[in-house]
Amino acid sequence: MHELLSTSLLRPPCASEALAFETTAELEPLPGTFGHDRALEALRVGLGIRREGYNIFVVGSSGVGKHTVVVKTLEDRAKNEATPPDWCYVQNFDESHRPKALKLPAGEGTTLKAAMTRFVADLRTVLPVIFTSDTYTSKVNAISEAAEKVHDQALDAVKEHAIQRGLALVKTEDGLTFLPAKDGEVIAPEAFEALPDDERKVLEGVLEETEDELQAVFGGVPRWRKETRDRLQALEREVVQAEVERLMVPVRQSFGAYPEVVAYLDAVANDIPDQIHLFREDILGPDDGDDEESEDGDDEAPADTPMGLRPRKKTEIRRYQVNVLVDHSKTHGAPVIHEDIPAFANLIGRIEHMAEFGALSTDHTLIKAGAFHLASGGYLVLDAWRLVNSPFAWAALKRVLRSRLVRMDAPDGNVNPMTTVMLTPDPLPVDVKVVVMGPAELYYELCDQDPEVERHFKILAAFEERFPRTVETTTLFARLIATKVAEKSLRTFRKDAVARVIEEAAREVEDNEYLSANLSRLFNLLDEADFWAGEAGSTEVHAAHVARALDAYDRRSSAPRDDFMNSIERGSLIVRTHGTAVGQVNGLAVVSLASFEFGRVSRISATARAGHGEVVDIERESDLSGSLHAKGVLILQSLLGARYSADMPLSLSASLTFEQSYGYVDGDSASLGEYCALISAIAEVPLSQAIALTGSVNQNGEVQAVGGVNAKIEGFFEICRRRGLTGQEGVIIPRANAKNLMLAPEIVEAAEKGLFRVWLVSEVDDALALLTGLEIGLRGPDGRFPAGTLHARVDARLRAFHDVREKRQSSALTTALGEALAEALSRR
Repeated sequence: MHELLSTSLLRPPCASEALAFETTAELEPLPGTFGHDRALEALRVGLGIRREGYNIFVVGSSGVGKHTVVVKTLEDRAKNEATPPDWCYVQNFDESHRPKALKLPAGEGTTLKAAMTRFVADLRTVLPVIFTSDTYTSKVNAISEAAEKVHDQALDAVKEHAIQRGLALVKTEDGLTFLPAKDGEVIAPEAFEALPDDERKVLEGVLEETEDELQAVFGGVPRWRKETRDRLQALEREVVQAEVERLMVPVRQSFGAYPEVVAYLDAVANDIPDQIHLFREDILGPDDGDDEESEDGDDEAPADTPMGLRPRKKTEIRRYQVNVLVDHSKTHGAPVIHEDIPAFANLIGRIEHMAEFGALSTDHTLIKAGAFHLASGGYLVLDAWRLVNSPFAWAALKRVLRSRLVRMDAPDGNVNPMTTVMLTPDPLPVDVKVVVMGPAELYYELCDQDPEVERHFKILAAFEERFPRTVETTTLFARLIATKVAEKSLRTFRKDAVARVIEEAAREVEDNEYLSANLSRLFNLLDEADFWAGEAGSTEVHAAHVARALDAYDRRSSAPRDDFMNSIERGSLIVRTHGTAVGQVNGLAVVSLASFEFGRVSRISATARAGHGEVVDIERESDLSGSLHAKGVLILQSLLGARYSADMPLSLSASLTFEQSYGYVDGDSASLGEYCALISAIAEVPLSQAIALTGSVNQNGEVQAVGGVNAKIEGFFEICRRRGLTGQEGVIIPRANAKNLMLAPEIVEAAEKGLFRVWLVSEVDDALALLTGLEIGLRGPDGRFPAGTLHARVDARLRAFHDVREKRQSSALTTALGEALAEALSRR
């Protein structure tokens, strides 16, 4: 039996008792959310258990408010929790490629950095003053003079000894040398040659001995210079060490309670005297004392500038800088970090490089924190889709959760060949609760492919897609609307406007017994309705303004639908909405384009003739349909055989197709229309073209629910409206889809005027009765259908097909026997 649906059920309105107010200004704000009790309970459990693996995977469609609810829950919890410590990286003076990590109470990291910056600045200021002071200069001069005195004394002793032996020390172009002398005067070479041999040989021996003594003096010069340099360096170290110790006193006092920091400060104090060259620029100037002119030719310092110093911008000394990796000086409670781009480097941090002499170098000051560092001691929120689509990010996440350490390694283990320095910083321990959010299908796919998912994410928090539409939830929904209106400073919404928005929430989920939990588009509707109220000069938002906003959205999005409708109106696509036709029916489908969808009318046609019992799906044969549609056609064939082939084989050859369909078809929602077209073709009974239909069919002839009924009905209604409604038009839908109806108000208005109708059917026979206007007929005790009924016509036609098939087979058999007999006779 078919049922003409009451107009009140085409778009069930809001319960009046749920709207006991006139405007949203009268409603109490709704704190938090409602309807997500299951997810909130899961969050409470996951956040309450601080053990390994109790991270949370939040699932739900986009727009259900999961991000807002999760972040609000985390922030409310985090503000009452302890603030985690700061982390700093400093130079490792023993292994420069392994920077040391320092842990400090929240806020102390920046204090240490400022103290070390001030310490180095003070040292750079005081050292030039000390090294140019009279005291230091006099000590340097004393050491230099002492060395020169030792050298001069040794040289004087050699000279005196030479004079006593009749020699004179002479300065030549080749340096100092000894020559024979008499009475203090050097003997000329000619006179020397004229001396007796014995005397000349004695003098030559004395010359050789004295030259050896002189060379011994000169040979000691490098040693004396080294001793002098060592004494000067020792003096320099002593002075620097004293100043370092003096300037380090307040730093040590500030951080004496932290042993690791004290050890670092001691290492700094021990390292600076060995790295005095880093301060050489401050002492001698950037050019090591060379008096080269500057580019502008003006290189003179003021008259009161100490010797060797010039006004300049000092070169940065990075060796003693403190890199505050994690700074919680402004954090109150535990951190809540939402990493919007969960790339590998954004999760575990990165080590930056700088170009130097054509290569890349780095140091501890170029280490940058990742989301895990920043969220340690608190909560890290990640987007699942972006996480799994970022190379190496998912593996990095699991590694950190497994080891509870963050290591800054290259994701693929490869090293940049342009890098001259590679760092391996101390790994940092992390204690973080990770919350990953994404669609449910992604979660289940990950679980199938990665067995570690449920190990690391033991809590699943599933947000609802819809809420039951009760008086209580309708009231709560109205309060939610009032809250958003107040938060956004929108115009007050009247009761009728609130009702229209709530009805759209039911329409959004395609179920008049539920409300959509996807609030994003509905909140957009509030903004747009407020805009149109302003355009109309109204101080309040009425239902008409909500309708105007909906119409505007439809107009912005409906160009593809209008193109389709225009093709029908101009006759490019053949769709009949009046009269009857054999083997043809108007089927309905849904076209979805982003968030906009519309109903599409497709002409389904069928042909039937005598054959061997097959039903050809032309879409399937041409590779234009999927497996679900093919399954629906096979079910039709099975249903046809079960109903009409009890005492004879099914002897037809039929074909089904979607006329003027050039795209891919799938699903079984057209199987009711296909069955009706097939029965019409077999029985040669015309079907009404003013009625469209949708529904799935099973092997027992029952009509099953399908999706998109609102869009499908509205699509056919729009075609009929454009052509002019006569009162004969309507749509057949499965009875199970009655709860899904939330039709557009104009359809309800047309139905109330008797210009458009919606029928509910439970079985295929109900639809056939409406489309043909014939009595269906039940099989009697004799196995026959009553004469004149639709089933009788189908049965008669199928029997006729059977007779044709039998005759063909008999004729073929006779022909074959005759040919065989003739062949046998010819062989004799």
